[in-house]
Amino acid sequence: MAMPEITVRGAGIFGLSIAWVLTQRGARVQVVDPYGAGSGSSGGLVGALAPHVPENWNDKKAFQLDSLLMAEAFWADVQAAGGVDPGYGRTGRLQPIADDHGLDLARARTEGARDLWQGRAVWEVIPADEAGAFAPLSPSGFLIRDTLTGRMHPRQACAALVAALRAKGVEVVSDARDRGAVIWAAGWLGLLELSDALGKPAGAGIKGQSAALAYDAGPVPQVFVDGLHIIPHANGTVAIGSTSEREFDTPDGLDAQCDDLIARAIAAMPVLADAPVVDRWAGVRPRARSRAPMLGAWPGREGHFIANGGFKIGFGMAPKVADVMADLVLDGRDAIPDGFRVQASM
Repeated sequence: MAMPEITVRGAGIFGLSIAWVLTQRGARVQVVDPYGAGSGSSGGLVGALAPHVPENWNDKKAFQLDSLLMAEAFWADVQAAGGVDPGYGRTGRLQPIADDHGLDLARARTEGARDLWQGRAVWEVIPADEAGAFAPLSPSGFLIRDTLTGRMHPRQACAALVAALRAKGVEVVSDARDRGAVIWAAGWLGLLELSDALGKPAGAGIKGQSAALAYDAGPVPQVFVDGLHIIPHANGTVAIGSTSEREFDTPDGLDAQCDDLIARAIAAMPVLADAPVVDRWAGVRPRARSRAPMLGAWPGREGHFIANGGFKIGFGMAPKVADVMADLVLDGRDAIPDGFRVQASM
């Protein structure tokens, strides 16, 4: 039987992950990106694989749960194939609790997590003094700790996928003609092109800035505080992010907003006060109008498909997104939640 041919346009986390799963399933894949792998928002610093709150359950939260639970095996396979460490670790997360109301709410969610997370992860309240040295200040003296959250170093993850694909004979190229079905995973610029093609807004780009400090915290939980993700990576850095800027002059310009991120992180985590800044990043992330990933057939364009809009949650969603897109393109099996469909963002 002839192997199906598929072109993936876009070499960010969605495009590379989809190409990897397609290749594993026997497809002949080419990945095309004029800017190179991980050149857009997937080449950042942060990599928080953080779950939604375990309450008011819906298809989006269930999809994300499946993907987060798939992540360990997914990234282990990628590393084994290409020999490059993606920086994955399911190290958990800490969040400070502000007051008695927040404490009651956090404890109530413990029961929700027990049911909704299928007994495979824990959401619990712990005294702050039990969390160790790498923990945020907490006004109430308590923290939320969950064991579902993971961390991923975005640049390492993209490099690991490129290496795994190369081991299977697939290269990322800057230009090529379409072969077979085409999957468009072209980031925020792809959303703008899609909007023009369909004559209605499908989404937009939201700029973000982040930074990395030289601080080797070890394999400890990441922190979410004051709207910031503070993530200890295995390479001896702590990533801090990020801003959300709807209006911007330059996609990759850094400014005082990045300095403010660092100052806020140090205020919440004084242990970082003397850690030098070793990297800064700015880029634009694709956000679909629905805020959920946009997956499925391109309306009115036979043989073309869309996988875009992984705003802030792309790395956490990638294993499941890759699976459902491979199901759709290879087998015609549609397991896409209604809220993720292209039409949901139109």
